[in-house]
Amino acid sequence: MPSRTGVDVVTVLNRVLGVAGVVILLGGIALGFRSVSSSGAYCGSAFRTAAGITPMTCDSALSSAGTLVTVVIAVGAALLIAAIAVKKFAGRVDA
Repeated sequence: MPSRTGVDVVTVLNRVLGVAGVVILLGGIALGFRSVSSSGAYCGSAFRTAAGITPMTCDSALSSAGTLVTVVIAVGAALLIAAIAVKKFAGRVDA
């Protein structure tokens, strides 16, 4: 039977991973709506480009914003998956 301290550590780890995953995931979504500009031209955001922009003007800015959003959302999702894995693993050890 696992000690009480071990159960508490797993529970805390699970909660920390879960909360961090949700916060980072929501932060990534918020970054997707952040305005991007290039050379003084408004380009829109990673999720919605501005109407009437010249594609060449904003390509690199929008590409960088999209990459940042993708990486942050992926890290948040990875933390959530880790939280689920810790919960499943702890359930198997207890059983």
